[in-house]
Amino acid sequence: MLNDSEYVNLRNRFKKDAEFLRQTLTPAVEDEKSQEDKDVKPLPRINKHSVFWIVSSVAVTYYADFFHVIMENDEIKSWWFNVGLILLGISISLAMFCIVYLEWFKGIQHYDQEYPAIPPITTAAFIAASCSFNIALWPVWSFFTPLILFTQFMGVIMFVSLLG
Repeated sequence: MLNDSEYVNLRNRFKKDAEFLRQTLTPAVEDEKSQEDKDVKPLPRINKHSVFWIVSSVAVTYYADFFHVIMENDEIKSWWFNVGLILLGISISLAMFCIVYLEWFKGIQHYDQEYPAIPPITTAAFIAASCSFNIALWPVWSFFTPLILFTQFMGVIMFVSLLG
């Protein structure tokens, strides 16, 4: 069996070896990471994915006569539609507060850490708005309603991403 001094010597030897290995491996790993960071290119703003959703949204708007139906159709459940508009307004207002005021004017990059309640409230309001719009517009387009609204949503998101 080893006595206490031999344990201390053995432990010191392992510490020195570990320190030596850590010092020799760290620059190589950093060089690999920096080379990977150099190789990574940002994605282009205009790509096939965003063009597809924007074109699809425009096509759905045209062929479903979206704005004409929204303005003049009597089958729309107006109470649900109004609730959806209010919830969508809340969601957009909170998003604009975060993007325009907090990020642009105040310079807060991580506003979700400063105001942790905003992202879940915005998400909940948007999900409730989409459910309300689906209920309100179901009598008009039936089972096509979620597809039409989702396509419109994706088209708007992709269009906004091109602006930013």
